[in-house]
Amino acid sequence: MDGVTGQLDLDALVAIDVHVHVHADAHGHLALDDELNAAAAKYFKGDPYDPTVDDIAADYREKKMAAVIFTVDAEAATGQMTLSNEEIADIAARYPDVLIPFGSIDPARGKAGIRAARRLVTEHGVRGFKFHPSFQDFLPNDRSVYPLYDELQDLGVPALFHTGQTGIGSGLPGGRGIKLRYSDPMLLDDVAADFPGLTMIMAHPSVPWQDSAIAVAQHKANVFIDLSGWSPKYFPPQLVRAANTLLKHKVLFGSDYPLIRPERWIRDFEQLEIRDEVKPLIMKENAVRALKLR
Repeated sequence: MDGVTGQLDLDALVAIDVHVHVHADAHGHLALDDELNAAAAKYFKGDPYDPTVDDIAADYREKKMAAVIFTVDAEAATGQMTLSNEEIADIAARYPDVLIPFGSIDPARGKAGIRAARRLVTEHGVRGFKFHPSFQDFLPNDRSVYPLYDELQDLGVPALFHTGQTGIGSGLPGGRGIKLRYSDPMLLDDVAADFPGLTMIMAHPSVPWQDSAIAVAQHKANVFIDLSGWSPKYFPPQLVRAANTLLKHKVLFGSDYPLIRPERWIRDFEQLEIRDEVKPLIMKENAVRALKLR
């Protein structure tokens, strides 16, 4: 890598991947312990791989793609060490032609988390925030979280929420205590209604609540869906129909890298019956609009 090569050249990019995980920091610390990492790799039928921010930048620059990158702050609920939001954002600043840094704030941090969110945006260039209600152990429509959403709305940055089942803890006793019901997309309908100025992205095909996710995205102008975390060949048929029609401007390409690599996702996506005029919307243009990149 040769350091900074410029800002995002949207015309030159072939795609924007809105769902990319940083699994390791520059000091070798990992985002998940060995048991959770192995369970997730088994769930996704992939090999464990723990990329740093530098690794991701090199990979995506070679692919001529941009990547929205983040970790998940779930230390209070799980004991998993949280990678530094500040470090991720500051290293991402070396690669503004390919990386779009998001932060992650555990709602349990309360007022300290709200202050941290503002600092991440104003001092470190963070462009949005990732939440995983099941992993972070919170109900996304709990009123105690509303002050944090209000701050993000005021800052003008989007919030990306995990929805549906999760590979984290999959197949382990008790799922390692992770509760799936916290990731029901209908809980996000409350948030979208109460914060109409907050752009929200519901991550993944939201199985077993796919119809709910489609309904929320259709009804709320401020809500999008990313298609990460599943090989497209397994997408629920109603999601494919919606992506082709009523949600063609609301659906975004996301891989769930490194557990699903973009090349695998795109190979399977090409086999779907997606209209030619819709493909560029999903692969790039909808993300440009959702992330306010122009």
